[in-house]
Amino acid sequence: MNPLLLTDGYKVDHRRQYPDGTTLVYSNWTPRKSRIENVEEVVFFGLQYFIKKYIIHDFEEYFFKQPKEEVIKKYSRRINNYLGENQVGTKHIEDLHDLGYIPMVFKALPEGSSVPIRVPMFTMFNTKPEFFWLTNYFETLLSAVIWMPCTSATIAKQYRKILDKYASETSSVPEFVDWQAHDFSMRGMAGIEASITSAAGHLLSFTGTDNIPAIDFFEEYYNANSDTELIGGSVPATEHSVMCMGTTEGEFETFHRLITEVYSKGIVSIVSDTWDLWKVLTNYLPRLKQEISGRDGKVVIRPDSGDPILILCGNPNGKSEEERKGVVELLWETFGGSINDKGYKELIPQIGAIYGDSITVERATQICENLKNKGFASTNVVLGIGSFTYQYNTRDTFGFAMKATYGEVNGEGRAIFKDPITDDGTKKSAKGLMKIELENGIFKLTDNVSWEEEIKGELKEVFRDGKLLVDVSLSEIRENIKK
Repeated sequence: MNPLLLTDGYKVDHRRQYPDGTTLVYSNWTPRKSRIENVEEVVFFGLQYFIKKYIIHDFEEYFFKQPKEEVIKKYSRRINNYLGENQVGTKHIEDLHDLGYIPMVFKALPEGSSVPIRVPMFTMFNTKPEFFWLTNYFETLLSAVIWMPCTSATIAKQYRKILDKYASETSSVPEFVDWQAHDFSMRGMAGIEASITSAAGHLLSFTGTDNIPAIDFFEEYYNANSDTELIGGSVPATEHSVMCMGTTEGEFETFHRLITEVYSKGIVSIVSDTWDLWKVLTNYLPRLKQEISGRDGKVVIRPDSGDPILILCGNPNGKSEEERKGVVELLWETFGGSINDKGYKELIPQIGAIYGDSITVERATQICENLKNKGFASTNVVLGIGSFTYQYNTRDTFGFAMKATYGEVNGEGRAIFKDPITDDGTKKSAKGLMKIELENGIFKLTDNVSWEEEIKGELKEVFRDGKLLVDVSLSEIRENIKK
């Protein structure tokens, strides 16, 4: 599709609504409010993808390379059928086609940075006066593409902080946290692009994922190479259809075949609550103890129903002894392990557990805390992070908005802003040109500055007039995340 049609309908005639003599519109992308408790910084991620995919590739393939007559004919038909006969016109579209590139500047903070609420992540403005209308024309497309990778990257970083904290307190293998949160979200996301960009945000903080196209995403848009670096990975795993097909009566044989024949070595994850999780833990696994303990690789038991905190850590009010002990304690009773230098129990390397149903940041915290209280290292379990975490969000989770704060009319600059009297302050925008400085590791905004001040600071040009100026890599972004 012509990318100029990837917009809200009200955008197409804003060109005529600006004051006569308008030559420049300067806007910014900012998280204005956090709806997640204790999160006051948002990870910036996704702009390079947006520029490469839409501003460069899609405009080149579906606009500039197409015959102008065809482009204008289709654009005119769509707008006229949509709005009725009107005066939107097509000359500005023809002029852009003749120009052959997008006459814009994007200035941005480094991707992977944690940006405080109400501090812009990037700014953009037109470089040719006749294309002033382009700046905010991009708002819809830009917002639809970028809010999710920023949001998911921010939430993933929260998981990382929690898991790092408990691993440092209880585990001898804190580096295992790279794999401790595994992305299960793809099937529950709002479309393939959402699933990929969200999964990419997850992979800034972790390496475990079941989202294969997210790996291609990083190779295509962020200079990664899966031949030479670990972008993301996973392990063989069963699903309920596999277990059901083996029948209830044959479930033990299914476990035995998977562990000793199909996957005689390496890691394998086996969903274990198709019927009776407690029977698996207290009957099948003790009967397979010798085979599992002697394997070159880990068998991962995957419960998939119930309250993950109670299932993994035990339910003091459980009806049976198995329920009261929980998965990790039952695995310890069968397979044992060691007590590390920090005084916490770690299962033998050949056995472990993963839980991937309805995990949240709060539940992850409680699981780690309960394991710690029982004397177990947090790294005895892996958590599958699904769409319950990554899709239950909107653009308003962090109040993302793109707003114009400066313009030029008849050669004169105008510092503009919005401040609705009926709002609680969330929608109050900055004013004028922006300068962002790094003070003690925290980005600080100064607005309403001069052009001389605007060119200083931490906002750097990443795109100008059809050319990408900064081409950052996944490894660089991961380093920024760690900072």
